[in-house]
Order: sequence, then structure tokens, then C-alpha cells
Amino acid sequence: MIDYFEQLSQEEQEDITEVIQILYRQTFLLERKYDKRSGRMQYVREYRICSKHLEFLRAYYKVAGITLKENAHMGLIYIQGEALWGEKLPRLATIYLLVLKLIYDEQMASVSSSSYIVTTLGAVNGKAGDFRVLHGLPSPTEMRRTIALLKKYQIIEPLDVLEELNEHTRLIIYPCIHAVLMGDDIKELLETFGEEENIGDEAAIQSTFEDMPE
Repeated sequence: MIDYFEQLSQEEQEDITEVIQILYRQTFLLERKYDKRSGRMQYVREYRICSKHLEFLRAYYKVAGITLKENAHMGLIYIQGEALWGEKLPRLATIYLLVLKLIYDEQMASVSSSSYIVTTLGAVNGKAGDFRVLHGLPSPTEMRRTIALLKKYQIIEPLDVLEELNEHTRLIIYPCIHAVLMGDDIKELLETFGEEENIGDEAAIQSTFEDMPE
């Protein structure tokens, strides 16, 4: 493993180091992301680097008890292991994550031939309302902050200007939405949110992928 790394050029070594740090930080890499300047999905450089050195990186993470997996169908490379812990998110961000996963799964199960799903903010709030997990519509500021946070973690990509946020604001749901839960029943979890009257300001979501077909 060390011999493989040392035989690479300095540029390639730096690329691998960068990819390792990114995977530790966000647990996944997307093959393609939406580029607003071109208005289309663009291939991600770090994904190509990881794919090129996949076997080396698998051996590297295995030492730490972490599994590196690739789902070529969905365009994902991700790490999985008990040593990986999720971060605490605000309550609205947690609710939106659960709802987005539900919307994603529903559309993927219907007629979608793409691993990238487009929905609207109105649909997200409407679905959350169906489960009675929102006590009224969140403020525009809170919704903008939540969308910006989920964009930061590459869960979604807003297609419209956030300053003009409304129910028609379009959101791309990336396939890494699978990172939000480990096989739990989302509908039951959302119903639990609705039944609880005194939920704290923060809720924990483990950023670990559920089992997906290779």
C-alpha cells in the first residue's frame, strides 16, 4: 500500500490526500453536481480521483475499520463504519432531511430514470405538514438557513435564488440523501416527531449510508 502511494507523482499524492480528507469530512463523494453557470450537471474532479485510486483507498480505510464502497448506478462513493459519527442538526434541518428522503424514494420508485430528483420547497413543507411535524410554516429566514445548511452538506442544490424563496423554489435532491438514515422507517420516525410535544432544538442524524445495492 505504501509502495503504491510512493510511486505516484507529488500531484497525485496531494490529490489522494485531499480526497481522504473530504471523505472523512462528509462521508461521500458525488460523481456529478449541478453547476449554475452552465445550468447542467457537471462531473466532480474528486470523484474521478477516488475512482482511479479506489483499491488503494479501500486498503487505506480498511486499516481504520472503515469500508469504502462505490455505487456506480447512483454515482456515489462513500465510507461506512462504526467509527463514523454524525453531527447534530437543527430540528427543521432534521425534518427536512427525513421529508426529502421520503420524496426521493417515492419519485425513484415511480417513473424516474435519473438518480437526481427535483422537488419544490412547497412540496417539502406540504409533506412535513401531512405528518404534522411543523407547528406552522417556518419563517423565510429559518427556511433559507436550513436550505443553505443542507446545500453545504451536498444533500440538495437550490435551483432558484434563495433571496426570492417561495413555495415554487426548486431543489435538486442528490442521491447522497441515503446518508440520512440507516434503514429506519422514515414514515414512522416522522410520525414520532409529530407525536412528541417537547422536542429539543437539535436532533441527531447519523451521516452513515444505509445498505444500497452495488
